[in-house]
Amino acid sequence: MRARYGVPLALTALGTACLGYATLVEPRSFRLRRVTVPVLRPGMPSLRVLQISDVHMVSGQRKKQRWLRSLAGLRPDFVINTGDNLSDPEAVPEVLDALGPLMDFPGAYVFGSNDYYGPKLRNPARYLLEKASGRHGLNGNAPAVGAVHNPWEGMRDAFDAAGWVGLSNSRGRLKLEGGQEIALTGLDDPHIRRDRYSAVIGGPEHDADLSLALVHAPYLRSLDAFTADGYPLILAGHTHGGQLCVPFYGALVTNCDLDTDRVKGLSTHVAGGNRSYLHVSAGCGANRYTPVRFACPPEATLLTLTARD
Repeated sequence: MRARYGVPLALTALGTACLGYATLVEPRSFRLRRVTVPVLRPGMPSLRVLQISDVHMVSGQRKKQRWLRSLAGLRPDFVINTGDNLSDPEAVPEVLDALGPLMDFPGAYVFGSNDYYGPKLRNPARYLLEKASGRHGLNGNAPAVGAVHNPWEGMRDAFDAAGWVGLSNSRGRLKLEGGQEIALTGLDDPHIRRDRYSAVIGGPEHDADLSLALVHAPYLRSLDAFTADGYPLILAGHTHGGQLCVPFYGALVTNCDLDTDRVKGLSTHVAGGNRSYLHVSAGCGANRYTPVRFACPPEATLLTLTARD
């Protein structure tokens, strides 16, 4: 009798332990990823870029706020925010409090769908179905109905007042303390079809020390356009690194048309005869209705940009 029920009970206990870990432990196990990318012109001193993405702030997330504030101690040369700061319409003040110390550094940002609209409860299996059908977000699906509108304008105004450059289908520049000029080109979120590459077409600005490309969701049409135009590095977020991953296998979905092999971290992208580096942040939050992570801890990334060979 003991053997008959032993295996099901063990599996139930394992499943309960995994669920508890994915809900209570890993979502609060914040990490800093460190990456080196050789994209600067020969002889140029290295630069350190802190990328923050997918904060998905919910009111009351004190540990996340403290961790984000602590990242200012890294003293980056500049900060890049690749969107989805909100998962609660009431959390704008807490986002600004958490990012406040980082806003003392030069920075730039793009927004994601969850900056504009509040999250909705949905069946997690839909992500697998969307992957199978090739339909993600509003790309091929019906327009959202009854969406909650977030008060993103106040967040935008605070970022702008701090000197961060908004890059929603636009270009901008950062001048660093060392005198370097960084040209930036950004797209609004392709996940909800707000991207307009025709507004920023033209490629890198060769009178700058470096040109970077930013987009929240790494849809292939955006990556192809940036790469074909010759940008050396593209920064994105959105994927949550798969969020729920299988140990020793990896992510099952990316929530866009990017392949799972490049769901997070540094990789390359090829289009139009050019090759770009692509860094996708796994982000440091999750939708308030699916506040879980497994085998994919929340993160920010410190990218050290070095000279090309």
